[in-house]
Amino acid sequence: MRETTSYEGKKLPPMLGHSRGYVPLLKHALALKLWPLGLLGDGRKKHGEVFGLDLAGQKTAVFSGPAANEAYFRAPDDQFSAREVYKFMVPVFGKGVVYDCSPEIMSEQLSFLLPALKEQRLRTYVGYFNEELDRYFAGWGDEGTADIYTSTNEVTTFVAGRCLLGKDFRDNMSAEFAALYHDLQAGINLFAFYAPHLPLPAFRKRDRAREEIVRLVSRMMAERRKSGKTEEDFTQTLMEAHYKSGSALPDSEIAGLILAALFGGQHTSAVLSAWAIIEALRHPYLLGPLLAEQESVLGGRRTFAIEDIRTMPVLERLVLETERHHPPLIMLMRKVLRDFHYKDFVVPAGWLAMASPGLSHMLPDTFDRPERFDPERFAPPREEHKKANYTMITFGGGKHRCVGMAFGLLQVRSVVAYILRHFDLELVSRSPSPDYSGFVVGPTQPCLVRYRRRKQAQIAVPNDRSSAKAEGISA
Repeated sequence: MRETTSYEGKKLPPMLGHSRGYVPLLKHALALKLWPLGLLGDGRKKHGEVFGLDLAGQKTAVFSGPAANEAYFRAPDDQFSAREVYKFMVPVFGKGVVYDCSPEIMSEQLSFLLPALKEQRLRTYVGYFNEELDRYFAGWGDEGTADIYTSTNEVTTFVAGRCLLGKDFRDNMSAEFAALYHDLQAGINLFAFYAPHLPLPAFRKRDRAREEIVRLVSRMMAERRKSGKTEEDFTQTLMEAHYKSGSALPDSEIAGLILAALFGGQHTSAVLSAWAIIEALRHPYLLGPLLAEQESVLGGRRTFAIEDIRTMPVLERLVLETERHHPPLIMLMRKVLRDFHYKDFVVPAGWLAMASPGLSHMLPDTFDRPERFDPERFAPPREEHKKANYTMITFGGGKHRCVGMAFGLLQVRSVVAYILRHFDLELVSRSPSPDYSGFVVGPTQPCLVRYRRRKQAQIAVPNDRSSAKAEGISA
C-alpha cells in the first residue's frame, strides 16, 4: 500500500524509508532501540528538521534543531501530552500521582516541589552534599578500582535521599530503601512502555517494592508527626502542602511524589556525573585547569559552599559539554491530541511527537565540529549554545523545562568536583560506550577507574600540553 503523504491539504512529515534494522512488522522500532542516534541522524540528513518514523504501526514525527524544538516545547498540553506517553510510570509512582491525574492536578503536584528548590534550600542541600560525599567515598579507601557509574548511581541516591527524605530516613532506612529503589528501576524497560502490567517477575518485584516504600515513608511520617519534629526536606514540604481544594496529600501520594522527584533528578545526576569523570580522563588536558580552579576557589578547605561551585566556570563548561554529548534521555516523547501544524507540515492527532536531545545536540548547524568533546565551545566569546534558543534541550524547554534542573546540575558539579579533588584517577575501561538498553542512557558497564586518594594538602595539578596538542587545542 502506498504511503499517504498529505493530510487535509497539508504535507505529512516525510517518512524515513527502509534503513538498517528495518523489518516489515516492527518497521523502525527495532532500529530505534538498537541504533537510535544513527536512525535519527539518517532521518535528519535525508529530510531535515521534521521527518516521520513508523514504530510498529505508531507514526511518530521527529523534531530537531532550535526552531523545530521551540515549536515542540511551546505546544500546549491539550495538544502535546506527556501524560499519555508516560503512563507506564504509573505503577512506579502510584495511582493519582503525576501521569495518573489530570494536567491541572499534575501541575499542582509539581508546584509542591518549588519550596524545596528555593535558593535557601539549595544552600542547605550543599551542606548535605559535603556530608554524604565524605560518608560514601570513605568506603573507597586509599586506593583501588571502582565502577564509576555504579559509584555515581549509589552516591546520588544517598544524596537525593538525604535532601528529599531527611536525615532520620538516611541514617536508619537507607539500606532497605536502596534495595527497593533498585527493584523499581529494574521495572522500567521496553516491555513496560508497551504493556506495564504484564505478569513478569520484574514487574511483580516493582509492585512489591512500591508497596514497601509507601510503608517506609508512611512510618517515617507517622514518627515525625508524633514527635512534632520538623525537617528542612522535601518530605516535610509535602506533609505541609494542600491542594487548592484544601485537602492534604495522603501518604501514598506523598510517597509517589518523592519517587517522581527522585527518579527525575537522581538518574540524570548519576549519568552526567559518570560521563563527566570519564570524559575528563579521556581528555587529560582538561584536568589541569579543573584542579587549578578548585585550588584557586577552595584553597585548603575541605568543604565547599554553593558560591564555590558557582564560581567554577571550567567545571561548569565540562558539565555542559558532557550534557551535550551524553544527554541521559536521548528522546522526549509526547502524544499528539490535536493536529499540530509546523511550517508546511501537519502532524495528525494520534501520532507521537519526539524531540531528541541526542540528535539536536550534535548538529553542525549549531555546534562547530559537534563530534569533538570541547568544553571551551561554551566559553566567551564562542558560546555556541547561545546562537539560538532551544539548542540544548537535556532538561526540556519553555514551561516544560525540568523544575529540578538547578538542583540536579548543582549536584553533578559537586560530585564531579569532589571526586577529581580527592582522587588521582586512571580510566581502566578505555572506551565506555552508551548503553541504549534502558530509557536512561548511561555508560555501558563495567566502566572501571583505578584511584588513589590524594593527601588533602598536596593536590598535583597536571600540565599535559602534549595531550592538549593531540586534541588540537592550545593548553
